[in-house]
Amino acid sequence: MKRRTISVFGSSAPQPGSAAYDEAWLVGQLLAEAGFVVATGGYSGTMTAVSQGAAEAGGHVIGVTCDQIEQFRPIGPNRWVQEEIRYRTLRERLLHLVTQSDGMIVLPGGIGTLSEMTLAWSFLQVGEVAAQPLVLLGDIWRQTVQTFYAPEYVREKDMALLFFADEVETAVAHIVDYFQQ
Repeated sequence: MKRRTISVFGSSAPQPGSAAYDEAWLVGQLLAEAGFVVATGGYSGTMTAVSQGAAEAGGHVIGVTCDQIEQFRPIGPNRWVQEEIRYRTLRERLLHLVTQSDGMIVLPGGIGTLSEMTLAWSFLQVGEVAAQPLVLLGDIWRQTVQTFYAPEYVREKDMALLFFADEVETAVAHIVDYFQQ
């Protein structure tokens, strides 16, 4: 049986020892302990933290990288990546992470993370990807979506595609529960 893959999106900025890094590390650990394969963008910050947490818990870590990023940020995949999937462009990398997952967790992040979250949400809305959990971890996402939400543009059933979590344990438990239904 194929193990389910959970894509985790987040910022490249957090450093080891920061609260954001520790939170991302715990996401990776708990996903791996629950038997999931973890996929990230494969580089630094929360991508490294998630990868490290998953690898240290005995999980399988996929890093989805691309030539385009490495042209302006000449670093390879983080050392915890066990399987690298490489694309030429950022667009191809993003499409892989959104379309080749069984669920997604979005950690706090910036513009890139926002684009990952909104593409995933849009693809779920129109059926471009199969129904799956899309978990937004942290108050930043609740505030962002709340600011954006207008009932004349976003239907309640589309809002229901999102699961907001304040704690890592709640985020991962939602993923686990989704697949036990």
